[in-house]
Amino acid sequence: MDPFRRDRRRRNPFRFFDDDFFEKFFDERLFDDIERMAEELFRALSKAEPGKSIVRGFKFTIGPDGKPRLEEFGNRTIETPEGEPAISDEREPLTDIIEGEEDVAITVELPGVEKEDIDLTVTEDTLEIKVDSARRKYHKVIELPCKVKPKTTKATYKNGVLDIVIKRKEKKREGEGYKVTIE
Repeated sequence: MDPFRRDRRRRNPFRFFDDDFFEKFFDERLFDDIERMAEELFRALSKAEPGKSIVRGFKFTIGPDGKPRLEEFGNRTIETPEGEPAISDEREPLTDIIEGEEDVAITVELPGVEKEDIDLTVTEDTLEIKVDSARRKYHKVIELPCKVKPKTTKATYKNGVLDIVIKRKEKKREGEGYKVTIE
């Protein structure tokens, strides 16, 4: 038997993730979250109605702090009175937040709805998006990365994409601070 062939069969195809770079980059909780989401989805799917469409996914990004972030989107999982997971008709839309020097830009994917069906509510620290139409239902509360001026909110909706821009309460200050002398 060829000794190289035997080694190839035992090798883990994902062993490159074991290297120090990935160990520092990924937190074990991230993989636990992905596993939890998958288990939740499979339990809920076993009880889903035949012929009913379900959207479920996650977006993986690196935050400004350099740490990985995992965001779920799609049909929400709710708990039934019996304590079992079930799939809700209400979806959580996919969102993207970009924090600028003077404003915060939020992009929200809301396919299959009319502009008139979208309900936006903005506070200093949150943005709530709600759609309750005959065809689709969406709901999401977004914690904003900074304090904003709600009355400056501008929103446009085109081809299933909602773009929102909100002025920051204070301009982003990078590099400002008090220089401390170490004794």
